[in-house]
Amino acid sequence: MSHAYPAPAKLNLFLHVIGRRTDGYHLLQSVFRLIDRADTVHLELRGDGRVVREDDLPGVPEDRDLSVRAARLLQAHAPAGAGVSIRLDKALPMGGGLGGGSSDAATVLLALNRLWQVNLPRETLQKLALQLGADVPVFVFGQTAFAEGVGEILRPASAPPAWYVVLTPPVQVPTAAIFAAPELTRNTPALKMAPFSAGMGHTTLHGLRSVESRSPLAGHNDLQPVVVSRYPEVARHLEWLAQFGEARMTGSGACVFAAFGTEEAAQGVLRQLPETMQGFVAQGLDRHPLYDFCAG
Repeated sequence: MSHAYPAPAKLNLFLHVIGRRTDGYHLLQSVFRLIDRADTVHLELRGDGRVVREDDLPGVPEDRDLSVRAARLLQAHAPAGAGVSIRLDKALPMGGGLGGGSSDAATVLLALNRLWQVNLPRETLQKLALQLGADVPVFVFGQTAFAEGVGEILRPASAPPAWYVVLTPPVQVPTAAIFAAPELTRNTPALKMAPFSAGMGHTTLHGLRSVESRSPLAGHNDLQPVVVSRYPEVARHLEWLAQFGEARMTGSGACVFAAFGTEEAAQGVLRQLPETMQGFVAQGLDRHPLYDFCAG
């Protein structure tokens, strides 16, 4: 019997590079917002202890596939003989900054945590997720999050209801190359969150807005100038979307987005999209659809 689970995309509402560790990893501050555009992960349980990928992902060997690695990582906590066949229906572009591969891996962890009756608590599952990549834990965390460190220190945040127009330029941006760029700004002043979260353990983006002028979105994306200078298609999509509101790149690109207060407004913008561009409208999610698949 095959089970199907969503793997939602994320947007970085802002992404600041505030420093660099001695091991070369960059120190970040960001807000992650899940949206309802998603890949679909199909899982079929096996009793032979094998983890098998049923389909081919161009350019991604099975042993490097985060979904396969996620299942094998969780096997150490599963009953003997626990196995799974994995098939992905991809709706999210690779190399787009929407976190598709990371979200697929997190969905595998969350779903198998229940299907294999492992029942690990969320905190433990997040530590496993970090072994797969810096973006994987936030999908296990499963809600709007203020992120620090390399992206693994997560606190709940709240964002107002929003619909996003997301454009998908036809390029794949290699994250490592953007972070290695000599022109990348690495000294953005750190945001001090205490005034916005004292006594609550919870950050509100309404408070964050006061940090930077009148922008409807707090902060900025430090990676955006690097990507725009190297990928004219990203620049073109940003320029078009900026006619309708503040447009911003998510993650290391290539996808760009703008927020709107109603679905009608967002759909109205999308209807004007030139034939040479592609995009979609997605609603912000407060919680991951599989949020309750953790023991705590």
